[in-house]
Amino acid sequence: MRSHKPDQSGRRSRSAVGRSLRALLMALAMVLGTLTFTGTAQAHGTIVNPMSRAYQCWKTWGNQHMNPIMQQEDPMCYQAFQANPDTMWNWMSALRDGLAGQYEARTPDGQLCSNALARNDSLNQPGPWKTTTVGRSFTVQLYDQASHGADFFRVYVTKQGFNPTTQRLGWGNLDLILTTGRYAPAQNISFNVSTSGRTGHHILFVIWKASHMDQTYMWCSDINIV
Repeated sequence: MRSHKPDQSGRRSRSAVGRSLRALLMALAMVLGTLTFTGTAQAHGTIVNPMSRAYQCWKTWGNQHMNPIMQQEDPMCYQAFQANPDTMWNWMSALRDGLAGQYEARTPDGQLCSNALARNDSLNQPGPWKTTTVGRSFTVQLYDQASHGADFFRVYVTKQGFNPTTQRLGWGNLDLILTTGRYAPAQNISFNVSTSGRTGHHILFVIWKASHMDQTYMWCSDINIV
């Protein structure tokens, strides 16, 4: 009798452990499923031509972000990876909700390139960012993985005399050169801009108001106008 009771207790204990383990695995699967869904929902896009700062760093160095040569060849991307690699890994998700059109009032000077997101402050740093060479008129291209479309894009370019290598970008440094109309949902959207009267290194600053909700993106692309 003594040997029988411990066996029953052991079976009950093993059964209880098994039920607890199954419940734990089910809960873990539910959490992982939620995380996967959230990540997908937040994936959107960026300006891919001329490349936004985070996208340029990811495109150029994503596969070799630990390569020490980046410090000499691309010091601005190097400081960005050192500050927060997630800025580059999540180049499609630099968004803010609920701005209600108050872009200037709610985006302080010096924080435009990061869309006022503290985690992306490295994108605001002045310095020798890699540039895309463009003419005075060129095409801007957006890649939007989620195909949300746009209520509009607002496109700005820095005034002649602004120095991106020494100055953080503020609203007073910009001229509005284009406000577009609406765009239907698509992964690839493009529009033409003109920057007449400017030459050299400038910042192209783009605001994208997505169509599916009050969600705003802001990016800086470094251009060399020839």
